[in-house]
Amino acid sequence: MLVRFEFEGKKYEGIMADESITCGGLSYELDDIRILPPAAPTKIVCIGLNYTDHAEELGMKIPDEPIIFLKPPSSLIGHNSSILVPRENGRVDYEAELAVIIGTRCKNVSASSAADVIMGYSCFNDVTERTLQKKDGQWTRAKSFDTFAPLGPGTVSDIDTSNLRITSRVNAELKQDSSTSKMIFSVGELVEFISSIMTLEKGDVISTGTPAGVEQLKRGDIVEVEIEDVGILRNTVKCQPNAAL
Repeated sequence: MLVRFEFEGKKYEGIMADESITCGGLSYELDDIRILPPAAPTKIVCIGLNYTDHAEELGMKIPDEPIIFLKPPSSLIGHNSSILVPRENGRVDYEAELAVIIGTRCKNVSASSAADVIMGYSCFNDVTERTLQKKDGQWTRAKSFDTFAPLGPGTVSDIDTSNLRITSRVNAELKQDSSTSKMIFSVGELVEFISSIMTLEKGDVISTGTPAGVEQLKRGDIVEVEIEDVGILRNTVKCQPNAAL
């Protein structure tokens, strides 16, 4: 797995295996470095309602075309960083998702050519302030708080994303357990749809939706997103002053 990390104030790229990272012939222990998000996107494009099991649990109709929304780059954090719950909190949920990282600037890409513009894949947590989402009637505020876009730990490429097990755990308890085979729109279809609307830049992230089993996070929780052949993204939930969790 390719990872970006910071050591003594400098940024590097290396290969993570087990509990260490190798870079330039040197080995770094995870406790000595800070793992950075594996991409520096100009935008994070997220997909709503893209798993059949999630649509079923919500009692919602399968959409005819992808439902998209944006998260700002300022919401991005990496593996082992903290999700900070805002003061406005009423209910903050996790959402385990497969992330697609774009490798080259592109527009109007066909589904069959999507692999040509994808750098790799990572784990994503589409953290959502559910109370505000319902209050506002649209999703921007609820999805855009700083730290609400954990991504990582790194990037893997050359994998088949059509049938990968995707799970989430909170404090080691299994919460979501599904497969990317339940996606309504495939990775290729999403790249085609989104790139027909907007130019995708190198490093941009497409997060492909969450399966059934979304629940609330609490102060001190450790939330993990695990995707087969991709990795495990781990973050701890903390609260800003006066946040009500």
